[in-house]
Amino acid sequence: MSAEPPAVREPARHVLVLGGTTEARRLAEALAADPAYASAYRVTNSLAGRVGAPVLPPGETRIGGFGGAEGLARWITAHGVTHVVDATHPFAERMSFHAAEAEALTGVPTLALRRPGWSPGPGDAWTFADDLAGAAALLPSLGRRAFLTTGRTGLHLFAHLADTWFLVRSVDPPQGPVPPRMEPLLARGPFGLEQERELLARHRVDVLVTKDSGGDATAPKLAAAREAGIPVLVVRRPPVPPGVARAESVDAALRWLGDGGRTL
Repeated sequence: MSAEPPAVREPARHVLVLGGTTEARRLAEALAADPAYASAYRVTNSLAGRVGAPVLPPGETRIGGFGGAEGLARWITAHGVTHVVDATHPFAERMSFHAAEAEALTGVPTLALRRPGWSPGPGDAWTFADDLAGAAALLPSLGRRAFLTTGRTGLHLFAHLADTWFLVRSVDPPQGPVPPRMEPLLARGPFGLEQERELLARHRVDVLVTKDSGGDATAPKLAAAREAGIPVLVVRRPPVPPGVARAESVDAALRWLGDGGRTL
C-alpha cells in the first residue's frame, strides 16, 4: 500500500491588496517573484471594476465592490485575511475610508500604499484646488483650451463651462453630463515627454488640469506644460485616513508585511 502524499501546507498569511494602481501590481509581482514571499503569502487582488480590460496582477483576483466597510470587514473575516494593503488610487477616498473602518472592525492591520505626490519646481506655474468642483470654478480664469487629465469621473462638474474647450483623456469613454465643447482622447499611460509636447501643441492647449496622482507614468505632461509656459491646475489629493499606517514604496510595504504589519 503506497504512502499518503504529504499534506500541502497552506500559506500562513493572506494579503488582500486593494488595487488598480501600478504600485498594487508591482507589490503583487514582488510577492509572487520571491520564493520566500510566495510560499508564505496568499495574495488576493481586489479591483473595483471601473476600468474595462484591466491589467491583472499575479495572484487571485476579485472584481467589484464589497458593500461598504461592513461588507469589506465580513469578507476579510470570512476569507482569513491577515493583512490589508490599500494600494488604490490616491483619489479613491471612499475605498480608503472603508478600509480604515474595516481595520477598526476586524483588527486586521491595514497599510496605505501611496506613491509620493508631485511638487512644483522652477518654471512651474501651478494653481491648487481642493477638489474637482474647486478646479472647475478656477479654470475659466486660467485658460480657454483645457487639457483635462482627471479621468472621466467628475466630468459632470465641468459640464457647465460652455466657453471652455476640453481635451479629455481617459482610459474608457466619458459618460453622463459632459462639457459641450469636448474632444475625448482614449489612452492608457505611461506617456512620453515628446508625446505630451506634441499633444499640447497640436490642440493649442493653454491650461492643463490634473489630479496630484504622483508617479512617473503621467508626469511628463507636467514637464511639457512647463516648457510651453502653460499653467497647471492641480487638484490636491485627499489625506490618508487617520491612524492608518502609510508607505510610499513597494519596498516599504514589503518590510511592513515581513514584520507582520507592525512597523515600517
